[in-house]
Amino acid sequence: MKIAFTGPESCGKSTMAKWCAEFHQLPLSTEYARIHLEKKAAYDQNDLDAITIAQLKDWENKGSKFVADTEMTVMKIWSEFRFQKLSPLIQMAYTNQQFDHYFLCAPDIPWEADPLRENPLNRHELFELYEKELKENNRPYIILKGTLIERQKQVQFVLNR
Repeated sequence: MKIAFTGPESCGKSTMAKWCAEFHQLPLSTEYARIHLEKKAAYDQNDLDAITIAQLKDWENKGSKFVADTEMTVMKIWSEFRFQKLSPLIQMAYTNQQFDHYFLCAPDIPWEADPLRENPLNRHELFELYEKELKENNRPYIILKGTLIERQKQVQFVLNR
């Protein structure tokens, strides 16, 4: 089973992905963007392509069962929102990705500042873009809302079906 957590910045993706991977004893694919961008003062579209390549390689190394702390909807929206364009690589990766289920994390938790985060004021606007993409592409998803425990229960409900 391949499970992805998605959504705007500071909405609980990493927390939920780590918990889910541990709880279900599945490998965790962490967000490669953090590793890549921690080394840079500024970035451009080419960096997003490099991040995409590394993320895809990590997924390939994980095999057919893993939990992803991020996925290509993040890359697509990030690229379009930040640079107003989408590279063919990211478009292809987005179109071809396949997860058994997507958990869209709502921005109903407090913003946590982080040197790599850029969008504290428009998380709801970005969330709507994520939901639109998931709907338009018929991705199997639910929205995770509420406290950590409430979100964990929502994940368990879906995965137990």
